[in-house]
Amino acid sequence: MLPRVVRLLGEAVAPIVAVAAPGQETPPLLPEIEIIRDPEPGRGPLQGLAAGLEALRGRADAAYVSSCDVPFLRPAFVRRLIELFGDFAICVPEVGGYRHTLAAVYRIEAAAVAARLLAEDRLRPAFLFEEMPTRIVLPEELADVDPTFQSLRNLNTPAEYEAALRDLSQV
Repeated sequence: MLPRVVRLLGEAVAPIVAVAAPGQETPPLLPEIEIIRDPEPGRGPLQGLAAGLEALRGRADAAYVSSCDVPFLRPAFVRRLIELFGDFAICVPEVGGYRHTLAAVYRIEAAAVAARLLAEDRLRPAFLFEEMPTRIVLPEELADVDPTFQSLRNLNTPAEYEAALRDLSQV
Protein backbone atom coordinates (compact mmCIF):
# COMPACT_ATOMS: atom_id res chain seq x y z
CA MET A 1 0.00 0.00 0.00
CA LEU A 2 2.91 2.36 0.59
CA PRO A 3 3.47 3.17 -3.12
CA ARG A 4 -0.24 3.95 -3.50
CA VAL A 5 -0.35 6.22 -0.44
CA VAL A 6 2.84 8.00 -1.55
CA ARG A 7 1.38 8.52 -5.03
CA LEU A 8 -1.83 9.97 -3.58
CA LEU A 9 0.08 12.23 -1.18
CA GLY A 10 2.20 13.42 -4.09
CA GLU A 11 -0.93 14.94 -5.60
CA ALA A 12 -1.21 17.24 -2.58
CA VAL A 13 2.23 17.78 -1.00
CA ALA A 14 5.97 17.73 -1.62
CA PRO A 15 8.54 16.72 -0.54
CA ILE A 16 7.55 13.32 0.81
CA VAL A 17 9.49 11.39 3.43
CA ALA A 18 8.59 7.80 4.28
CA VAL A 19 9.56 6.59 7.75
CA ALA A 20 10.27 2.90 8.30
CA ALA A 21 11.26 0.88 11.32
CA PRO A 22 14.92 -0.16 11.61
CA GLY A 23 15.51 -3.06 9.24
CA GLN A 24 11.99 -2.92 7.79
CA GLU A 25 11.80 -3.69 4.09
CA THR A 26 10.13 -1.09 1.91
CA PRO A 27 8.81 -1.49 -1.61
CA PRO A 28 10.47 0.42 -4.43
CA LEU A 29 9.42 4.07 -4.45
CA LEU A 30 10.11 6.95 -6.81
CA PRO A 31 13.67 8.31 -6.45
CA GLU A 32 12.46 11.63 -5.04
CA ILE A 33 10.88 9.85 -2.04
CA GLU A 34 13.30 9.83 0.86
CA ILE A 35 13.16 6.81 3.16
CA ILE A 36 14.42 7.33 6.68
CA ARG A 37 14.49 4.98 9.66
CA ASP A 38 13.24 5.31 13.19
CA PRO A 39 16.33 5.74 15.37
CA GLU A 40 15.04 3.17 17.89
CA PRO A 41 12.81 0.14 17.38
CA GLY A 42 9.48 -0.27 19.13
CA ARG A 43 8.75 3.35 20.06
CA GLY A 44 5.53 3.60 18.07
CA PRO A 45 4.07 6.25 15.79
CA LEU A 46 5.31 9.22 17.83
CA GLN A 47 8.89 8.14 17.04
CA GLY A 48 8.08 7.97 13.32
CA LEU A 49 6.34 11.32 13.45
CA ALA A 50 9.35 12.92 15.14
CA ALA A 51 11.81 11.33 12.69
CA GLY A 52 9.78 12.37 9.66
CA LEU A 53 9.36 15.95 10.82
CA GLU A 54 13.05 16.22 11.65
CA ALA A 55 13.96 14.94 8.18
CA LEU A 56 11.91 17.77 6.66
CA ARG A 57 13.55 20.51 8.76
CA GLY A 58 14.74 23.28 6.46
CA ARG A 59 12.65 21.98 3.54
CA ALA A 60 9.12 22.58 4.84
CA ASP A 61 7.33 24.55 7.54
CA ALA A 62 4.82 21.78 8.21
CA ALA A 63 3.95 18.29 7.06
CA TYR A 64 0.88 16.17 6.55
CA VAL A 65 1.51 12.98 8.51
CA SER A 66 -0.12 9.80 7.24
CA SER A 67 -0.04 6.14 8.07
CA CYS A 68 0.87 3.87 5.18
CA ASP A 69 -2.32 1.80 5.30
CA VAL A 70 -4.89 4.29 3.98
CA PRO A 71 -5.53 3.24 0.38
CA PHE A 72 -8.58 5.48 0.02
CA LEU A 73 -6.75 8.70 0.97
CA ARG A 74 -8.05 11.65 -1.04
CA PRO A 75 -5.61 14.41 -1.95
CA ALA A 76 -8.46 16.93 -1.50
CA PHE A 77 -8.73 15.80 2.14
CA VAL A 78 -5.03 16.56 2.67
CA ARG A 79 -5.34 19.93 0.93
CA ARG A 80 -8.36 20.85 3.11
CA LEU A 81 -6.46 20.17 6.33
CA ILE A 82 -3.61 22.33 5.05
CA GLU A 83 -6.11 25.11 4.23
CA LEU A 84 -7.54 24.92 7.77
CA PHE A 85 -4.11 24.80 9.45
CA GLY A 86 -3.70 28.55 9.96
CA ASP A 87 -1.27 29.60 12.70
CA PHE A 88 -1.71 26.43 14.75
CA ALA A 89 1.06 23.94 15.46
CA ILE A 90 -1.21 20.98 14.70
CA CYS A 91 -4.36 20.53 12.65
CA VAL A 92 -6.09 17.20 13.34
CA PRO A 93 -9.45 15.83 12.24
CA GLU A 94 -11.85 14.53 14.86
CA VAL A 95 -14.23 12.10 13.21
CA GLY A 96 -16.20 9.32 14.84
CA GLY A 97 -15.22 10.54 18.31
CA TYR A 98 -11.53 9.98 17.57
CA ARG A 99 -8.68 12.40 16.84
CA HIS A 100 -6.80 10.98 13.88
CA THR A 101 -3.18 11.66 14.81
CA LEU A 102 -1.86 9.97 11.66
CA ALA A 103 -4.03 12.04 9.33
CA ALA A 104 -2.99 15.47 10.53
CA VAL A 105 -0.77 18.45 9.76
CA TYR A 106 2.13 19.23 12.11
CA ARG A 107 4.58 22.12 12.16
CA ILE A 108 8.19 20.95 11.92
CA GLU A 109 8.75 22.36 15.44
CA ALA A 110 6.57 19.54 16.78
CA ALA A 111 9.62 17.28 16.28
CA ALA A 112 11.33 18.79 19.34
CA VAL A 113 8.22 18.39 21.49
CA ALA A 114 7.81 14.81 20.26
CA ALA A 115 11.46 14.09 21.15
CA ARG A 116 10.86 15.37 24.69
CA LEU A 117 7.71 13.25 25.02
CA LEU A 118 9.63 10.20 23.81
CA ALA A 119 12.33 10.88 26.41
CA GLU A 120 9.57 10.99 29.04
CA ASP A 121 8.14 7.67 27.73
CA ARG A 122 4.92 9.45 26.77
CA LEU A 123 4.62 7.61 23.47
CA ARG A 124 1.18 8.60 22.17
CA PRO A 125 1.03 11.27 19.44
CA ALA A 126 -2.10 12.62 21.15
CA PHE A 127 0.13 13.98 23.96
CA LEU A 128 1.28 16.61 21.45
CA PHE A 129 -2.22 18.14 21.57
CA GLU A 130 -1.69 18.97 25.25
CA GLU A 131 1.63 20.63 24.50
CA MET A 132 1.02 22.65 21.33
CA PRO A 133 -1.74 24.88 19.90
CA THR A 134 -4.02 22.43 18.10
CA ARG A 135 -6.81 23.05 15.62
CA ILE A 136 -9.46 20.33 15.89
CA VAL A 137 -11.22 19.90 12.55
CA LEU A 138 -14.83 18.77 12.75
CA PRO A 139 -16.46 16.33 10.32
CA GLU A 140 -18.61 19.01 8.71
CA GLU A 141 -15.45 20.87 7.69
CA LEU A 142 -14.29 17.85 5.68
CA ALA A 143 -17.51 16.29 4.43
CA ASP A 144 -17.53 18.10 1.09
CA VAL A 145 -14.07 16.72 0.15
CA ASP A 146 -14.56 13.23 1.61
CA PRO A 147 -18.23 12.59 2.45
CA THR A 148 -17.69 9.08 3.84
CA PHE A 149 -14.27 9.87 5.40
CA GLN A 150 -12.55 7.12 3.45
CA SER A 151 -9.28 9.04 3.85
CA LEU A 152 -9.34 7.88 7.46
CA ARG A 153 -10.06 4.22 6.63
CA ASN A 154 -6.98 2.24 7.56
CA LEU A 155 -6.47 -1.46 7.10
CA ASN A 156 -5.28 -3.50 10.06
CA THR A 157 -6.31 -7.07 9.27
CA PRO A 158 -6.24 -9.39 6.26
CA ALA A 159 -10.06 -9.24 6.17
CA GLU A 160 -9.98 -5.43 5.98
CA TYR A 161 -7.40 -5.66 3.19
CA GLU A 162 -9.55 -8.10 1.22
CA ALA A 163 -12.60 -5.84 1.67
CA ALA A 164 -10.57 -2.87 0.43
CA LEU A 165 -9.52 -4.80 -2.68
CA ARG A 166 -13.17 -5.56 -3.40
CA ASP A 167 -14.10 -1.91 -2.85
CA LEU A 168 -11.28 -0.71 -5.12
CA SER A 169 -12.38 -3.05 -7.91
CA GLN A 170 -15.83 -1.42 -7.82
CA VAL A 171 -14.45 2.10 -8.26
